[in-house]
Amino acid sequence: MIIVDVETTGLDPDKHSIVSIGAIDLFIPQKQFYDECRIWDDAEITQQALDINGFSKEEITSPIKKPLEDIVTSFLNWSIGIGNRTLAGENPSFDRDFLISSLKRYNHKWPLGHRTIDLHTACYIHHLRKGKPIPIKNNKTNINTNSILNYVGLPDEPDPHNALTGAKMEAEAFSRLIYGKGLLEEFDKYKLPDHLKT
Repeated sequence: MIIVDVETTGLDPDKHSIVSIGAIDLFIPQKQFYDECRIWDDAEITQQALDINGFSKEEITSPIKKPLEDIVTSFLNWSIGIGNRTLAGENPSFDRDFLISSLKRYNHKWPLGHRTIDLHTACYIHHLRKGKPIPIKNNKTNINTNSILNYVGLPDEPDPHNALTGAKMEAEAFSRLIYGKGLLEEFDKYKLPDHLKT
């Protein structure tokens, strides 16, 4: 299972561009991917997105950066040896749709599946299994990235967001929710909460 996180210039994969990709193989966590790129020509840029990911307009349009096509195809090449290439993450359909749109832009086919596994659902189910109340706001689930990270004993995701840091934290959260144990040594200092222990 590939935990993937992309940083972008906005929310619409047809108007906005990927600026970085981070990924980790949940089953072989030493296998990781990270790269940054120059956005595609005329991609729209929202300041809100740049505030989240910390990139500047100058960085993401720099001619010395690799083009988007290069990092998307590098990511796919990186994923070839992974036995289970199902995408997962906090909002993996967002990441998948940006990757698909990027490949289409360069006339490449999408070789991975369309089904994804999202961290929100895993955390929601864990609440139900443990008999814990679901956080609700305005009659809807109020489980978000940082509340999930906190639920599994991790701190909030640091700002600005980094795609590889996001993928690592999401992978750690999946491991703690599914297996009741940590995944990456860098998070060993964060104690596993009692409600996750099997």
